[in-house]
Amino acid sequence: MSVIVEFRVSSGDFELGQILSVEGNSTIELERLVPLGDASVPLFWIHSTVRDSFLESVQDHPSVDDARVVDIFEDRTLFTLQWDANQDRLISAVRENEGQILSAIGTSTTWKMDVRFPSHEMLSSFSAAAERPGDGLEVIRVYNPGKPDVQPWYGLTEPQYEALTLAIKMGYYEIPRGCTTKELADELGISDQAVTERLRRAIVALVTYTLPIDGEDR
Repeated sequence: MSVIVEFRVSSGDFELGQILSVEGNSTIELERLVPLGDASVPLFWIHSTVRDSFLESVQDHPSVDDARVVDIFEDRTLFTLQWDANQDRLISAVRENEGQILSAIGTSTTWKMDVRFPSHEMLSSFSAAAERPGDGLEVIRVYNPGKPDVQPWYGLTEPQYEALTLAIKMGYYEIPRGCTTKELADELGISDQAVTERLRRAIVALVTYTLPIDGEDR
C-alpha cells in the first residue's frame, strides 16, 4: 500500500529552497510537474513578490538551466524552472525512492510538502537519505491514503468521526476521564453500548488507514 508523508523543511536546507528564495510574505506553490523528455519540469506559482527581481535571482543560480514566466495575473505569476536536481539531496531522495510530490508550498523560512511513496520501505529509504543531524526537516504526519469509496476522515464513517471527536473534546481519553460513555451516549442520543462499539470501530478504522498493518482491511 502506498504511503504519504507530510513534512516541513527549512528553505536553506535543500537546493530548490535556496533557488526559490523569497522574502517577506511571499509564497511559492508547486502547480505540477510537466514531463519533458527524460526530465520533469515543474511549474510554480509565486504570490506577492517583485516578479522581475525574483526571476533574475533564480536565473542567476548556477544550477538553473532556464526559468521563464508562463502567465501573469494581478496577484500571482506562473513560471517554469529547469535545473539540475541531481545536486539537490532532498529532491534526489524523492526521485530515487519513486516518490511523487503531491503538493509543495514555500515561504521565506520553510517549505511544506506532501509526498507519496509506493511503500513504507521506500519512505524509510527516503528518510534515511534525506534526513541529516542538524537539518530542519520535520515530519508532521505519515498516513495511508484512503480508498476512493472511503469517507474523507481516514476510513471513519461520519457517526464514528462524530463519536471519536466528541470523546476527545469531552476528555474521555484523559486521565482521569473527563466523562463517561453514558454522558457521551446522552450527547449523541444513542445507547451506552452503542457508544462503546462505535468508538471501538472508529479506532480500528483510524489505525487501519493511518498505520502500516499487514492483513485484510477491516
